Formats: sequence, C-alpha cells, structure tokens
Amino acid sequence: MRMSHALEVRGLAKSFFGYPALAGVDLVVEAGEVHALVGENGAGKSTLMKILAGVQQADAGTVRIDGELRTFHHPQAAYAAGVSTVYQEFNLLPDRTVAENILLGREPRRFGLVDRRAMRRRAAELLAEIGVDGISPNALVRTLSVAEQQIVEIAKALSYEPRIISMDEPTAALAEHEVELLYAIVRRLSARGVAVLYVSHRMREIFELCSKITVLKDGALVATLDTAETDESEVVRLMVGRALSAFFPEPAPGEDRRELLAITGAGNAQLDGITLGIHRGEILGIAGLQGSGRTELLEAIAGVAPFTRGSMRLEGRDYRPRRPAHGIDAGIAYLTEDRKGSGLALEQSIEDNALAVVRSSAPRRARTAARGLTPLLSELDVSARGPEQIVRYLSGGNQQKVVLAKWLLLDPGLILLDEPTRGIDVGAKRAVYEVMRRLTAAGHAIVMVSSELPEVIGMSDRIVVMRDGRVAGSLDRGPSEEQVAALAAGTAVAA
Repeated sequence: MRMSHALEVRGLAKSFFGYPALAGVDLVVEAGEVHALVGENGAGKSTLMKILAGVQQADAGTVRIDGELRTFHHPQAAYAAGVSTVYQEFNLLPDRTVAENILLGREPRRFGLVDRRAMRRRAAELLAEIGVDGISPNALVRTLSVAEQQIVEIAKALSYEPRIISMDEPTAALAEHEVELLYAIVRRLSARGVAVLYVSHRMREIFELCSKITVLKDGALVATLDTAETDESEVVRLMVGRALSAFFPEPAPGEDRRELLAITGAGNAQLDGITLGIHRGEILGIAGLQGSGRTELLEAIAGVAPFTRGSMRLEGRDYRPRRPAHGIDAGIAYLTEDRKGSGLALEQSIEDNALAVVRSSAPRRARTAARGLTPLLSELDVSARGPEQIVRYLSGGNQQKVVLAKWLLLDPGLILLDEPTRGIDVGAKRAVYEVMRRLTAAGHAIVMVSSELPEVIGMSDRIVVMRDGRVAGSLDRGPSEEQVAALAAGTAVAA
C-alpha cells in the first residue's frame, strides 16, 4: 500500500521565456512537519510556492495532497485542496477590520445579509487557535503593527482549514521579540498536524523551527537534509558553494582610523546622554532590542529626527543637521530600514532610483554618477536586465542593493545602514559585506544597525549596544552573542 504524504511534489518544472525557474524538483512534506525551503534569490523558491498557491501553473511534474493528484489553475483551487500561503508582502485591506480581512469574500450571512457578529466570533476563534488574544476583530488593519498584520495573514490562511501552509520569509519585517511569537504560532500549527513549508534566509530560525531542509540552487534540487544531521555551514555551502566561515570579510590592514564624527552628551525625545565616536575605516555596529533607540540614533545623525541637546562634530567642525538635506550636504548617507516605504520609487527604473539623490542634491555630478552606475551595479551583483528595468520587478535582495547604489553614488564619508541585508539571501549578503569592507578600506566610516547578532558580531570592528534610548555599553571586535544580548537586556554591564 502506497503511503501518502501531506505534500508530495515530483519532477516539477517551470520556465519563463525559455529560462528554467524550476528543473524537475522533488519535495515531500509530512503532516505536522515544519520543512524549510532555502536557496539564494533566483533559486526557484518563489516559483515553487506560487505553483502550490495556484498563482502559476507548472510546465511539467505532479503535485499530490494527501496522496491525491492535484492541479491548481487558480488560488481558490489551492485553498479548496487544503493549501494556504502567507506571502512576505501582506495582502490586507488597511481600512477594513481584522474580521473583514480574515473572512474577505467568505463572510457568514444571515437572511441574505452579512452576519457581522458571527464574522467577529469566527475571527476571534481563529486568532485563539494560534494563541493570540490581544488583537480585536474590530480593529482596523492600518492601526496594527507589522507583527499583528502578520498574525492576521496567518489567521486568514488558517480560515481555509488547510492541510499545508506555505510561509514566505515570515519574520523578515519582525523585531526579535515578535519573532518569538511567530515561532509559537508555527509550533502550534505543527502540533495540530498542519504541514508548514517555511521559506527563510535566516539560518538560526530554520534550525530552531524546522525538522528538514530542502536546498534549491538555480531551479534544481540540491539536497533534502535532516536538520539534526547537518549544520549551518553545510547548508550555506550547498546553497552558494562556500562555507559560512568565509562570509564575513576581515578588515584590511592599515585602515585610516581617524575620528570622523564625535557625539557628546546628545539627546532628543527618544535618546539621552549619547556620547560616542565614529572613526574612518571602521564599521561600528549598533545592537539592541527593538525600541532601544538604534534607528533613532541613525535618524538623529542624519538629520531626520535631530538631536535637540548635546553636540556633534564632523571632521572637527560643529555639525547640527536640522533636516536630511543637511546630512546629505555634509557627506552622510542614510539607508533606511524600509526600502519600499522610504527607500525606493517602485514604478521607476533602477537608473532613476539610483540617481535620485544625486540629481536632487548634486545635479552637476549626475552625469558622472550615471557613468559609474553600471560598474557599481555589477560590483553589487544586482541581478537585472539592465539599468532600465523597473524596480518593482526585482527581488527583495536586488531592491536593497539598488538602495545601496543610490547612496554610494554620492561617495559619502559616513554611511548609516539600518538593517542593510534584511530580505537578502546569504550569497547576496556576502556581496554587500565585501562592498562594506572595500568602503572602509578606502577610508569611509559605516554605522550599521542589525537585528541579526551573527551579522553584527561578524562585521563590526566595535559594537555599541543600545537600551532604553541610551548607550548600554561598548564592546570590542568579536564578542560572544551572550555578551551582546546581556547588555541589550540589562542583565550585565560592559567590562
């Protein structure tokens, strides 16, 4: 007797304009299993998920759900077969309530009218099923945090009573404390027998949550591994062809370490008593919990939310920015955490995005910057047809690299990076890290905020840990994760 699996994919293939996005991929996921799907951008993960969601149709291969052969020509067919998908980009209506979003198009009715009481009750039940009781079914979605919106998306997926839930980078926009809530939800779904296909670039959460890992590369299956029988370095090597230990480039010898920016006793409504120095040729990592003041520190330096007390000296001269233009004029680049909300014009080309700041702040340099754009995009390993391609159609990682290119064309002395590799696969991260080290070798200074402790530790020459809007302590290169976490939580002091 043939044993059935919750999900069984065999020989799945899909091409676009003659180029294979998937080439005969096999995948098996059991009921109650959390199964990671990993690979670089362009490896085929998104194409596989879209086929399972009914958004795209395969050219060849089969999909079986609980042993039954299925073909999805529309997302509703996938839902009916027991497959729900939670995308990285939320698909919610901001001016409707939580309950209306969860049951959109499937509202309970009574006497031909929408039964709002039953709808609110069902939404509350679904939220309770995943262990959440702090979100009101009556709340408008636009009033919710990113993490709460993620929960609404999961509850919406659960409303279809799925056997399988696919999750695409579910923690990409979440803070550390919010990630723990998502972990709890995934484990609860698993305990109920739901199979979870989990796509993520974050190795730590893959090893904490998933029992199996399937690695894709260039549209092909590389391997399926038991998590307990492998490690991060092996998975990374299979994905990109190099070990994890090779990911963080070492500082070049003889770097210029003169002080570039000195901050003394500075503060505003969010920050207080900030005193620190930033030196040429170094990467200063900023660690801390969400809300600790990490982003606010970058905003104050850039002039987005200026310091109202204390002082800053840039290259020995008073520096008092009152708006972002002052920071740009002073040679300070600020790459925000939200690339789509404030970093890119999605309907414009790569070239128009990359040249936007130069054209507005230094128009005389625009022609020279344009000539340097193609080599810079190549250096950053941006995967695109050319500078004319519309940014919306790039992967998240490539969009992030366009934001980086936009600021590097200004040749800034000080570069402020807020979560610079969020949503970027491990291979693309290495390209960004190498650019950062080349910049510091040339005498630039970098201040980097990151929620990923391995990244902060691996890339920083010094680390400043923030807590409650103040500097909790400073650590030299190469501390342990425990040292950084202890300072962030207030359970230890710097040595």
